[in-house]
Amino acid sequence: MSSSTSRRWWVLVTLALTQLIVVLDGTIVNMALPQAQQELGLTDSERQWVVTGYALAFGALLLLGGRIADYWGRKRTYLVGMVGFGIASVIGGIAQNGTELILARGLQGVFAALMAPAALALLTVTFPSGRDRNKAFAVFGAVAGAGAGVGMLLGGLLTEAADWRWCLLVNVPVVIIAFIAGAILVTESRAEGENRYDIPGVVTVTLGLGSLVYGFTLAEESWTSVGTIGFIAAGVVLLVAFVWIESRVGQPLLPLRIVLDKVRGGAFLLQAIAGSVMIGAMVFLTFHLQIVLGLSPLVAGFATLPLPAVISLCAPLATKVLSTWGPRPLMIGGTLIAAAGLGYLSLITVDGSYVVQVLPALVLLGIGMAMLFIPMQNLALAGVAPHDAGAASATANAAMQIGGSIGLSIFATAYASAMRDASVPDSMGALVDGYSAAFLSSAIAMLVGTVIAIAFIRRPKGQVETDAVEPAAGAAGASAASPVDDEAPTGSVSVTSGR
Repeated sequence: MSSSTSRRWWVLVTLALTQLIVVLDGTIVNMALPQAQQELGLTDSERQWVVTGYALAFGALLLLGGRIADYWGRKRTYLVGMVGFGIASVIGGIAQNGTELILARGLQGVFAALMAPAALALLTVTFPSGRDRNKAFAVFGAVAGAGAGVGMLLGGLLTEAADWRWCLLVNVPVVIIAFIAGAILVTESRAEGENRYDIPGVVTVTLGLGSLVYGFTLAEESWTSVGTIGFIAAGVVLLVAFVWIESRVGQPLLPLRIVLDKVRGGAFLLQAIAGSVMIGAMVFLTFHLQIVLGLSPLVAGFATLPLPAVISLCAPLATKVLSTWGPRPLMIGGTLIAAAGLGYLSLITVDGSYVVQVLPALVLLGIGMAMLFIPMQNLALAGVAPHDAGAASATANAAMQIGGSIGLSIFATAYASAMRDASVPDSMGALVDGYSAAFLSSAIAMLVGTVIAIAFIRRPKGQVETDAVEPAAGAAGASAASPVDDEAPTGSVSVTSGR
């Protein structure tokens, strides 16, 4: 193996480590929430915002983070995001009340919005085509898929062995290692030419997504309240305005060509649904394990281990069959199997056991998610011009995080409704009814994903690989013939007017 090839794989290790802490931090606090709620005196609403605050800030600012990475430099953005993420983790780790903890989680999301799209864009330009690209994305996709489960395991371990605060402080040594490795190994790349930030687009998409998620959060109390309807309506109007702005500005925050591609758009929708399950639904699993089954945070963390383990075991097989079967059968089958697992999980009872009622569901969910994650991550970026790599990466990540935020709000609404309708409110049976409703709602979401996969994912089996090196048609700001420069250093992108 040549030194340049070896360097590329070390870059993959570094970027995968980054992806791990970004995804992991979406769920690592789940196991710590009961302890943190008791120590800081959090209300149930504040407890939910510890999760939502991170996902919302992350998702709402990812498009801006992607453009900053493209224009300012992907390596530079990656390193700044890494430092900021570490500082925010320290602030959260020493928080003395709910407000400080929620603000720290939001700050983590802000810097993750810089770090994550830069990392994925760097991966895209480091592995521009061929089998190495498929292998790299398989590793990256497996890490993304397993990260949520690993977060719950690690959160349980740290909460019981040390303190809930270490669920945040654990990021610090990882950040130091990834920063040093990134500074040494990663080569700078950026979109060349005249670059301008789309400020109206930034404002409308950030406020629109924030308003939409907050509206769904208020729906937990009432779908018909003025606040719920007003915030959801405002979010929709602002997002429509964002699309209108993007269709008219010269250098849009989100070039509409990225999402208007039918296959790529379908992949983004599936990202949102996957996020709703891996971020939203898994919160209720941790509560069921600890409150109903009476497991300690550590044991509950180990009880979630089958999910990331199955994803990791099935990912290599999914990678092998991807080039033979194509993405469509994998994604249809994956959503159906995941829906079956979540549907089985909705059958939980007060006196049920983990082995009978939870473990089989986690196995099915892991198989389904592995089949979904591998092709989904690749399709989300296939055919994207180098100039748009950061924006496309940001859209893929934003879809999952915003999907997680909205999913948590919707599943919480189903949970609260079932609790209110229970024959004996505020009982253990009422809790189980609520968790069951949340899991059933998430199963329905995955079935919607099946419909999306059938309707949108039609790319021929051999095209996943070859599309990676083709430029997006009609790319603004670069020629339609803009290639990845073969003579540039590994990971560097040069946008030219032709070859």
